[in-house]
Amino acid sequence: MQGQRFDSKVFLAPMAGITDCPMRRLVNSFGKGNIISEMVAINALNRKNAKTFKIADVRDEPYPVTVQLVGGDPVLFADCAKLAMELGAYSLDINMGCPVKKIVNNNSGAFLSRDLRLASDIIKATVQATPLQVSVKFRLGWDSNHINAVEFAKMCEDSGASYITVHGRTRSDFYSGTADWDKIAEVKATVKIPVVGNGDVTDGISAQKMLDYTKVDAVMVGRAALGAPWIISEIDDYLRYKKEGQSKTPAFIKEVLCRHIALLREYYGDRTALALSRKYACWYCKSLYDAKRFRELYVKSEDFNAAQKVIDDYFNAFGE
Repeated sequence: MQGQRFDSKVFLAPMAGITDCPMRRLVNSFGKGNIISEMVAINALNRKNAKTFKIADVRDEPYPVTVQLVGGDPVLFADCAKLAMELGAYSLDINMGCPVKKIVNNNSGAFLSRDLRLASDIIKATVQATPLQVSVKFRLGWDSNHINAVEFAKMCEDSGASYITVHGRTRSDFYSGTADWDKIAEVKATVKIPVVGNGDVTDGISAQKMLDYTKVDAVMVGRAALGAPWIISEIDDYLRYKKEGQSKTPAFIKEVLCRHIALLREYYGDRTALALSRKYACWYCKSLYDAKRFRELYVKSEDFNAAQKVIDDYFNAFGE
């Protein structure tokens, strides 16, 4: 992105409960791509909640991590921006797009599309608090009758945001339907700061299509990375060199899954890691033969010895 300190046109989307430290390390191990943390609740971070503090602490990660903050209080945002910088944040992102009810009901996330004055106060307070870049991620609007992405983007720019990310869906859409790239293009044509497009980018070809169609400066990839942490680097390779990603063998998928599980165990300890690994095991095998049977067996595993046996038995059936 021109004028920015990012060396890739591909961003890993912040996803709660997914883009944790183990996932970020794995994504980074494949190569290029910009990495964003899970969203960090400023209320909990301000209270020094142990779990939230750990999510925000990226000091041990040897690559740039943008830390995403969510909340509805400008003063707390400023305080937590300073704390996030102390905890190693490379830059800061403000979540103004999360559609989840408990976030919205706290005057946070997508709620802020309905209160531009509060949204502006939050951005200004965060920008003034640290020398770090501050970006904003938001949606097209509250629903199809209240689309205000262009106005919201102008507000972000005027309030000091370094760049913005636009998810091409409304709050009421959540993650259903098709992302509206026309609206993303309108936003890009309106503001001078860089724009990242988010929505329905699943591979290098769709990433290039979004760049060409909307003229955005970069793309953000979310759900396509579930069970495919290599996709961020592959999209980057396609955009740079038109190099298309190859189909992954079962042996390759098994190796990455096992690496992911090892990272989860190291970071969380076995009890939590086993619970978390269940969703990842399901995602990794989603395109493979008899995946349903594998998922049914894996989720019943009561320890990692049993879980590893399920993995070995399933993948060994494919041969080399």
